Amino acid sequence: MSSLKLALIQSSIHWHEVQANLAMFEEKIWQITEPIDIIVLPEMFQTGFTMETSLAEPMNLTTFKWMKQMAAQKKAVVTGSYIVKEGEKVFNRLVWMFPDGAYKTYDKRHLFRMANEDQHFDGGSEKLVVQYKGWSICPLICYDLRFPVWSRNVDLEYDLLLYVANWPAARVSAWDALLKARAIENVSYAVGLNRVGEDGLGIAYNGHMGAYSPKGETLMFSDEEETVIVTLDREELDRFRDKFPAQLDADKFTVER
Repeated sequence: MSSLKLALIQSSIHWHEVQANLAMFEEKIWQITEPIDIIVLPEMFQTGFTMETSLAEPMNLTTFKWMKQMAAQKKAVVTGSYIVKEGEKVFNRLVWMFPDGAYKTYDKRHLFRMANEDQHFDGGSEKLVVQYKGWSICPLICYDLRFPVWSRNVDLEYDLLLYVANWPAARVSAWDALLKARAIENVSYAVGLNRVGEDGLGIAYNGHMGAYSPKGETLMFSDEEETVIVTLDREELDRFRDKFPAQLDADKFTVER
């Protein structure tokens, strides 16, 4: 497949109101009228970025079933993160829901200690690379963006690096710079989806969702509350990798988990 079409839903989020957020995002999803390959939702899209682990759900409950229904009805992958409880552990977990009901998960590796996320959540230990429509895609979550070793594209294992986030306006310049850097250094597309509005703690978010080419070109940028559709070209990516194979000179390393 030569192209991949993503719908990025940059939205405000109702604080701690799961049903209200699911209803809101469902409405936004149904406003997408053209065929889409992947529908992307923000980090903790049904609560906002919170340390209130009492809002955690086990897998295969309300939010999981909602994502499964949306993916089946829109015939597209639906992905985003929410709070999941497994036994005594709680994760900020991204669910990658395929249209046929199959799914993959990624648990946020780097927990944001400045908000005490590391005191309330358990960190993940495995990076996820998903195969979909001829593309290899690596989805990560917010604070992961600051850690380039974790996202390094070893032997071109992925074509698209995808971040979902609740990244505050106060630090959005870092978000802009790092998203572009991740695309350049990994010889891949990098796409980041944030949120807008103010959360229940009074923290402001101003979006800045963006899509960047492996050359660092801005393919899309928005600081509005809106759904933006971006199409990524695989043939263009392959041509650039053939012409500028920087990955052949990458340093070898291992990551301690």
